[in-house]
Amino acid sequence: MEGISAYIWIFCVGLVIGSFLNVLIYRIPRKLSFGFNRSFCPSCKEKIKFYDNIPVVSYIILKGKCRNCKAGISFRYPLVELLNGLIYAFLLHNFGPSMEFIVFCFLSSVLITIFFIDLDFQIIPDLLTMPGMAVGLGVSLLPGGIGIVSSLIGLAVGGGVLYLIALGGDWLFKKESMGGGDIKMAAMLGAFLGWQKVVFIFFAAAVIGLMISLVIMLFSKKLRVSRVVPFGPFLALGAFAAIVYGDSVIAYYISNYLKI
Repeated sequence: MEGISAYIWIFCVGLVIGSFLNVLIYRIPRKLSFGFNRSFCPSCKEKIKFYDNIPVVSYIILKGKCRNCKAGISFRYPLVELLNGLIYAFLLHNFGPSMEFIVFCFLSSVLITIFFIDLDFQIIPDLLTMPGMAVGLGVSLLPGGIGIVSSLIGLAVGGGVLYLIALGGDWLFKKESMGGGDIKMAAMLGAFLGWQKVVFIFFAAAVIGLMISLVIMLFSKKLRVSRVVPFGPFLALGAFAAIVYGDSVIAYYISNYLKI
């Protein structure tokens, strides 16, 4: 399978997996089972027919409303599906049909799930990060992987740096400044990407977070009062930047600033 057909196929796979991500985003923070239970309307709880559960297409056909109760369906559902599909196609373009491509597709889907859960609930579930650490360590052993030593160092640096920052923030502000979920997420990213890229993620997340937070605070009185901004989404954005551009940025930095 070559050319445009490969991208279309991968995009469609991403849409289908994106539909499952919507299930995780809705059910995990509400402690609902996400096994083989059928999807249901959040408003009327009616189970959704299979033909009303086609990614993106069903949303368009139903005009964003439940067939049974006519309640509005959040635009987030097709957004997550499209985002996952587009990212899969983008990763195929950058990495080709490789083991890296498969690993980064998996990691990107986990990051999308974390992004939207943390955005809504200010939590990063252990159900995602703890198995994620194990998977990250496992794939490091595969041919072309970063190696178990680099993965372990990345896990320690990712979790350790944020843990120290959290301790400093707790002392400075006299209250919890960073949740344990952020620390475990950083450890997971280190296990997948290694310590150099996890350092890149910290800088990227801090810059992205600062810019977005300042803009949001200008227009959100609620945020100005609460000053609670989840860090997980910024880590996720930084991680995606590291996946795509990390090697180039690190190589440029080493060649230009670490000359011996």
